[in-house]
Amino acid sequence: MRMFTVDAFTRQPFKGNPAAVCLLDSDADDTWMRSVAAEMNLSETAFVTGLDGSQPYSLRWFTPAVEVALCGHATLATAHVLYSIGAAVEAIQFSTLSGILTVNRGPDNLINMDFPANPPESAPAPEGLTEALGVTPRWVGRSQFDILVEVESASAVRALAPDIAALKAVEARGVIVTAAADGEAGEADYVSRFFAPRVGVPEDPVTGSAHCVLAPYWSERFARPDLVGAQLSPRGGLVYTRHVSERVMLGGHAVMVMSADLHATPI
Repeated sequence: MRMFTVDAFTRQPFKGNPAAVCLLDSDADDTWMRSVAAEMNLSETAFVTGLDGSQPYSLRWFTPAVEVALCGHATLATAHVLYSIGAAVEAIQFSTLSGILTVNRGPDNLINMDFPANPPESAPAPEGLTEALGVTPRWVGRSQFDILVEVESASAVRALAPDIAALKAVEARGVIVTAAADGEAGEADYVSRFFAPRVGVPEDPVTGSAHCVLAPYWSERFARPDLVGAQLSPRGGLVYTRHVSERVMLGGHAVMVMSADLHATPI
């Protein structure tokens, strides 16, 4: 079986968010996939089956600890692999826990992913959230999976040093912290960071699924559908978003950094 590592939402190796992509020859047991994801020890490992030319392909995502229902950067990484090895030329459809996801490659090799929008609704800050983050929120909301916290400035997002152990006790897949961009964020309209210790990811470098929350939130604030989000993790990355009704188009570049053979036999 072929394995790849790809840096997603970046044009540069060792930036953006690394994901592993495993092209399965046949179906594999969940325990085996979790073991492979733990071995890779990246925030996500994607497993693809059904690469016989027919679509949709089956796509699943695992952190080192659990399976997740939606992952943007590993989907981008998977599409980049399929385009790079010639397994796909035009649109790709993936069957996932979040339904059918469609991916296209546009000009300048920008890969666009059609994802469900997941707008947040205003909600009280859960117990321990403010103390764990060490900042005072301007606004708090919940989406299907995550908590969204807007803070006063992009500099406050950069300076965050949350108590990860305390944040793990907050009941949500992850916590998105965001603010409007400033001059240091380049072309970005808004900035964010994403913390998900409950699923084994203390801080995710660039999180596509978080932008399914961020895009509708900031599109309403800025009153326009097309925006650019900068995730301010140490690796950093850019996500190009378009929010239309119940969907979000997430765009990004990717760089393949490794290909290998996986010799461990699926169970």
